Amino acid sequence: MFGRLGRFCLIGFWLSWMPLSATAAEQDGLLRDLALIAPGLNQQALQHALAAMQCAVNHGAEPARRLAVIDYSRPSTERRLWIFDLQRKRLLLRDFVAHGRKSGENFAEVFSNRLDSNQTSLGLFRTAESYSGKHGYSLRMDGLEPGLNDLARERAIVIHGASYVSSSLVQSQGRIGRSLGCPAVRPEVARMVVDQLKGGQFLFAWHSNQRWLQASAYLDCKPQRVASILARQQRLPRS
Repeated sequence: MFGRLGRFCLIGFWLSWMPLSATAAEQDGLLRDLALIAPGLNQQALQHALAAMQCAVNHGAEPARRLAVIDYSRPSTERRLWIFDLQRKRLLLRDFVAHGRKSGENFAEVFSNRLDSNQTSLGLFRTAESYSGKHGYSLRMDGLEPGLNDLARERAIVIHGASYVSSSLVQSQGRIGRSLGCPAVRPEVARMVVDQLKGGQFLFAWHSNQRWLQASAYLDCKPQRVASILARQQRLPRS
């Protein structure tokens, strides 16, 4: 997918955000190992997810045991959610995930952080507490990117099961159903997804949209800016 120069740039970008306590070989190994167990995941999406996560950890965020990556450049008819166990370097799940109804039809093309936009938000999220609500067993998340996803809690952007996320709908209508902005999953896997991701794991919602890629604080990763964002996010009240 990438030429020699492109691959060199991606590796260099990733290694520049290595954790201070790890060697270059260890971090390059994590990228390589996760790519091997998830060959269907866009390499740039995975590389950006790991770089964003490591940027956060390097500047004050607690390390996570698991990482979820959503590739919203793929159609909803594809299994575009991956959940990794970072400690064991295992792929725990690859499955369907919905996007917001006003983000697009089969493809998500428009993204927003606005209240009542019914659109998907991109970027790095930190998962929080599980709860039982109108969609059953669900998981709250906090967006870590100012202007891109930091209103996730106010917008009630949560992970939950939904009957409209179904492979049968792919056959009957050419896409799965859409949410009000939440990354909804199939009811059959909802409990597993919530249990694996609750309690401070990372979720990275990715798209190849260049405007977003250039706006992400965690891909730019300026130390003072990221540290300030994380400190402010940790002081916010939780409802």
